Amino acid sequence: MRLSTVILPIHRWAEGRRAWESAEELGFHAAYTYDHLSWRSFRDGPWFGAIPTLTAAAAVTRSMRLGTLVTSPNFRHPVTLAKELTSLDDISAGRITLGIGAGGNGFDATTLLRSGEVPWSPRQRADRFGEFVTLLDALLREPAGKSYEGEFYAATEARNLPGCVQRPRVPFAVAATGPRGLALAARHGQAWVTTGDPKLYEAGSGAQSAEALGRQLDGLGRACAEAGRDVAELEKVLLTGFTPEFNPVLAAGGGRPFDSVDAFVDFAGRQAELGFTEIVIHAPVPVDGPGFDAAVPDEKLFEEIATRGAAQLAG
Repeated sequence: MRLSTVILPIHRWAEGRRAWESAEELGFHAAYTYDHLSWRSFRDGPWFGAIPTLTAAAAVTRSMRLGTLVTSPNFRHPVTLAKELTSLDDISAGRITLGIGAGGNGFDATTLLRSGEVPWSPRQRADRFGEFVTLLDALLREPAGKSYEGEFYAATEARNLPGCVQRPRVPFAVAATGPRGLALAARHGQAWVTTGDPKLYEAGSGAQSAEALGRQLDGLGRACAEAGRDVAELEKVLLTGFTPEFNPVLAAGGGRPFDSVDAFVDFAGRQAELGFTEIVIHAPVPVDGPGFDAAVPDEKLFEEIATRGAAQLAG
């Protein structure tokens, strides 16, 4: 079980760089950031861009992997994203993982709309996601030039020379829960990402969440079999904070993963038994941060999980 973290891009770099340096010093396998235009109640405070943030993080770290959790087609185009990833992979000396998903509702889905336009439906997002991932994969694998014309995206002799440091391209961690997304993960992913079943966060239990995660893993296995691929080739990544165990109301009586190091290790061990190979926790946010404290450990526990907790999981 690998232990990684996600660092929200909410601080000016003079302060924020310390979070990335600290994550490497603490021994995290990877540090990710969210690729959004803004997110939830953090919209009313500082929120910086993912690619520039990761570029800066690459300059102050040496061995820890870096990446997005997750990038989506909501406001990105495969051609420009491929160019940025090629550059970022070079700057980081081959340490980038692209977490990628279909996107959802919220600011990413509405910020670029003209007056009178409506956000894409779930089906439309899935349609675009399939084409987006397929074209991005080709652009990164064929740096000498790629032309493509699809329903949603086009590229004319798009070049990304000299290509990625990682061959044949930066690895994709595909976020998916439904059949179409899982099929994309099976075809194009080096890893698969989930946050669990969002319907269970408000009124579910840990046992129900484990059953839902098990069904998702089974679906991934079927998708890999249909694609002629061994599901063991994919890393299975759980981004924490969105399952019932982290709901402060449901867990008011105790038993939350961030009650103690032992509580977290017990939670993570159960995920490992399900088949997950990497678990991601959020780095601390300010105590008075807007609306996300329940899913985030405090500074002291964060450091203890990264050291003592990681050692127990490795053992």
